[in-house]
Amino acid sequence: MTLRRFNTGLMIALALFVVSFGTRFVIDPNGAAEGFGFPSWPQGDAAGYLIIKGVRDLACALTIFILLALRQRRALGWVALADAMIAFGDAIAVLTHGGAPATAFGVHAATGVVVVVAGILLLCERPLPTTTTTAPAHQVAAA
Repeated sequence: MTLRRFNTGLMIALALFVVSFGTRFVIDPNGAAEGFGFPSWPQGDAAGYLIIKGVRDLACALTIFILLALRQRRALGWVALADAMIAFGDAIAVLTHGGAPATAFGVHAATGVVVVVAGILLLCERPLPTTTTTAPAHQVAAA
């Protein structure tokens, strides 16, 4: 298996993972919130944050799919490195708001590390060789 195929599979898996919990935060915000790591979640109007989080996650996954479809692998590597900040930020939020350290490190920080590794692997890919079409010598001479 080539690095390119591995990276593609890894990025698709990461994007599908993000789609799964992003969708859950939109459809069932309170159910999804239980696994995030905070001891309690906002109530009332403040609970709208949960849907915002889901939409943010879905937008990140969509960005991955768009860059893969456009074959912008180098840009995807940089975006992955930037998006890793979200996972690390989530870990910090859990740690600073009374959440479980096991969830902060085992879920959020670990995800951040995987996204950083994926970004670096994408940046380490060699570009595909470009093919140039040249006219046969007898056509060039006739021109």
